[in-house]
Amino acid sequence: MLSYAVYESIVGTIYIVANNEHLIGVYIGEENFRKRKDSEQIRIQQDHQMMIETIKQFDQYFNGTRKIFQLPLYKSGTPFQLQVWDALLKIPFGETKSYQEIAESIGRPKALRAVGQANKANKFPIIIPCHRVIGKNKSLTGYAGKRTDIKEKLLILEGVSVE
Repeated sequence: MLSYAVYESIVGTIYIVANNEHLIGVYIGEENFRKRKDSEQIRIQQDHQMMIETIKQFDQYFNGTRKIFQLPLYKSGTPFQLQVWDALLKIPFGETKSYQEIAESIGRPKALRAVGQANKANKFPIIIPCHRVIGKNKSLTGYAGKRTDIKEKLLILEGVSVE
């Protein structure tokens, strides 16, 4: 059985989903979470050890004292998605990379759209920092669908100037 907890942040309500050993997903906003909740057995459990640790690390991130998350993630995806997510984890706090730079870093320079789709499939926003990926022209492009306001808030929190 999966458990979840609710965390309030500057980007809205974050739903944290875990089993006994791994973080399974992080959902910003109720709509994305409800899709998951309606399809599986899941119960609220704020005092679950995985929730306590994740909330502690989110607190540290949002107050500026944590730059890298250290949580056991259950990453499931295609080999390409896993490769993209690993590349995202290498983008330092407070820095950005373009979709082009991510594609080139994984040896697939023409796979810009596929990198975007892998970002969209990321089940661990903030933790696997897809918000640090921006357009080649420095524009904020889609985040959590079309929620560039979330991307902007996270980048500002990290000290990145956004236009």
